[in-house]
Amino acid sequence: MFNVKLYNKISRVGLDNLDPAKYACSEDFTDYDAVLVRSAKLHDVAFPENLKCIARAGAGVNNIPVEKCAEQGIVVFNTPGANANAVKELVICALLMASRKIVQGANWVRSLKGTPDIGPAAEKGKATYAGPEIAGKRLGVVGLGAIGVQVANAAVGLDMEVWGYDPFLSVDGALKLSRSVKHVTDLNEIFANCDYITVHVPLLPDTQDLICAESLAKMKDGVRVVNLARGELVDEQAMAAALASGKVAAYVSDFASDCILEQENAIVLPHLGASTPESEDNCAKMAVYEISEFLEKGTIRNSVNFPNLKVPYEGGFRVCMIHRNVPNMIGAATGVFSSKGVNIENMGNRSKGEFAYTIMDVSAEPDEAMLEDLRAVEGMISIRVIK
Repeated sequence: MFNVKLYNKISRVGLDNLDPAKYACSEDFTDYDAVLVRSAKLHDVAFPENLKCIARAGAGVNNIPVEKCAEQGIVVFNTPGANANAVKELVICALLMASRKIVQGANWVRSLKGTPDIGPAAEKGKATYAGPEIAGKRLGVVGLGAIGVQVANAAVGLDMEVWGYDPFLSVDGALKLSRSVKHVTDLNEIFANCDYITVHVPLLPDTQDLICAESLAKMKDGVRVVNLARGELVDEQAMAAALASGKVAAYVSDFASDCILEQENAIVLPHLGASTPESEDNCAKMAVYEISEFLEKGTIRNSVNFPNLKVPYEGGFRVCMIHRNVPNMIGAATGVFSSKGVNIENMGNRSKGEFAYTIMDVSAEPDEAMLEDLRAVEGMISIRVIK
């Protein structure tokens, strides 16, 4: 039986995919094999020695101590693409809100409650809230991952001229991207030429403050910017100054900030990007699938700190080893088995940065002495036997 600790409310649609004969789920476990989490911050959590994996029901993992987990042999998963449609729809909504002053107009009409002849009175003030159409305008999509590709393709369907930037565009992303999207290799081309800019990149040291005073100065006067990815991608003080000066005509953010809220042409949402029942269900189902495949078969899929690896499993004795990506690890491990007369019937190995993951299917169940010899191999982090 595997214990799964729930750090947030996880969609029942996902949890129902866990076999109750194999899994128990609770928010109260102190000893557990796996974690399912959404937004709860885990940086200060003292994980139990038994913890094998953490699955984040969402794309970002800033709430998880990923590097610490790697050092402890804890595999961290995310669910890329599971919420992509939800975010895409909100981005399209944000582009329209940034153009047509929809929110401001609706708030003004609400303020007229009780006014005699409210209909004509409301219509009389509509000129204040007029704004341009998005068709025919140039949209820059920064980041062409699962969400960025969907946004770019949807914008093409709305007759926008779409430019996309992503130096790490995957083969899968490229195949899904509309041929009408102009792929540029210099981010400054997006800044200098686009009427609208939307960012869809992860928060990393080199993407923090991607939108800053320097990049804003390169943009067209009256540019409209959308950020539903991560608040720290935009320098809030620089954006506030650009809104105040009119350099930026409108800014839509999914992340609350006092200095941005002070700006008349800013629309701030309460982190609604993935807040749909469909998205929560999709993320939960993917997260549950990831931890069950790992716990039962050793398969790693969508890990952010270890390499993905799948070796077909037909039963028997499977040894899963997380270790440093250093020379002779495979030789040392196979040497332990051969010295005990145990045959390796199937295996797979992948590396990611300084870490690696190896699966070996062996002919006999490793005894404790054999496992101790494996643990003693320099660079070995964790060992698990599946049978």
